[in-house]
Amino acid sequence: MVKVSVYIGTSLDGFIARENGDIGWLDEANKNVTPGEDFGFNNFIESVDLIVMGRKTFEQVKVFDNWPYMDKRLIVLTTKNLQIPEKLERFTTTSSTFVPEKLISELSDQHVDHIYIDGGLVIQEFLSAGLVDEITVTIVPIIIGRGKSFSKLVSKDLHLNHLKTTVYEFGFIQNKYRITKLIKG
Repeated sequence: MVKVSVYIGTSLDGFIARENGDIGWLDEANKNVTPGEDFGFNNFIESVDLIVMGRKTFEQVKVFDNWPYMDKRLIVLTTKNLQIPEKLERFTTTSSTFVPEKLISELSDQHVDHIYIDGGLVIQEFLSAGLVDEITVTIVPIIIGRGKSFSKLVSKDLHLNHLKTTVYEFGFIQNKYRITKLIKG
């Protein structure tokens, strides 16, 4: 079975971006981070076989000076034409249709063992479908008041088992959970 993970940062009030999608508050907060600290992201990304990302998130990360996803295969979910920078063409494919269960089934048939889901709407869809196994949330010490949540549209309560908490000296707190899969019957 394919393992599906979320690895995300939020403000203390639970937002991943401002209402207009801006993440400048995160860039500002990162100025307080100890140089070289990656919050375990490199180890996490090494464990991943494939990344599934929404178009809006891809539009933000494709301009990063340093591509943070190594050489991992990336599927960008979009219904719009997508400009893919030449430096990323060998890593990126696109999909115009998106049913989380169908995508997981297809990827399982391709012997994909671990998928990283990124992007607010994509995370919401996978959470609502009950397909996420683990979630790592790094809480940034800032309150932005309003914004976009990665769990806003979740259709039912999700029960979590705490796995680990890491407290960083510069005020960030990282929590890792396993999502309890409720057996229907």
